[in-house]
Amino acid sequence: MVHTPAHGTLLFRRLAAASLLVFLSPAADASGQSAREILDRVDQLLRGRSSRGHVEMEITTEHWSRTLAMDVWSLGTDHSLVRVTAPAREEGMATLKAGREVWNYLPRVDRTIKVPPSLMMGSWMGSHFTNDDLVKESRVIDDYEFEIPFEGIRDGEEVWEFLLTPKPEAPVVWGHVEEQVRKRDLMPTWVRYFDEDGTLVRTLRFSDFRVMGGRLVPATMTVIPADKPAESTVLRYHELAFDIDVDEGFFSLRNLRGGRE
Repeated sequence: MVHTPAHGTLLFRRLAAASLLVFLSPAADASGQSAREILDRVDQLLRGRSSRGHVEMEITTEHWSRTLAMDVWSLGTDHSLVRVTAPAREEGMATLKAGREVWNYLPRVDRTIKVPPSLMMGSWMGSHFTNDDLVKESRVIDDYEFEIPFEGIRDGEEVWEFLLTPKPEAPVVWGHVEEQVRKRDLMPTWVRYFDEDGTLVRTLRFSDFRVMGGRLVPATMTVIPADKPAESTVLRYHELAFDIDVDEGFFSLRNLRGGRE
């Protein structure tokens, strides 16, 4: 995606960050819920105690495209591990998130690299996600004030559209965020991120809603940078398991290296 942080979260929060994480169960009737309650539930869509999944990431830029297959694990919001399984030339590449620290492993040169603050805004694995996206842990209800400027029918679907404005002390970079949520199951359909001048920076779209691991999830997430609308990064989840048996010890530099000493 673009070289700016994600929605209080999407990729590790929205990637391993789903998996980069655990999804809500299908929602009951949401009538009568406040904007805060609705957004809190939606924000927890990609949160959970632990998860494991297999995801495909397709990156398209002006000059090239590539697809990576990855195994992902997460524990809460502080620990995530992503390991590339294909193609062969990238197999074994991995990223570990432990708290606010991010480490990369490059198997071809057998190097483990801690990502310095100066590179946190750089692209993650060539995608439109940044390293900084991986460590964002903010929650929508904690960092934003919100209102519902639209409630009604869009494209035949009954939805809410939220306007999120950062609180003065919130550690977020967006000028404001707009989010659409469909009423029938509380599934988000899109999120739009704007800079402080009110200019659209990127759009995150959710699609391919299906039950995986016993829970309704958007199996596909697409990020499109506003300044390069022909480019995108698409995440497709093929497997997801929730509340797996994993502890903090799993998210180690040794496991980052695939068990190598």
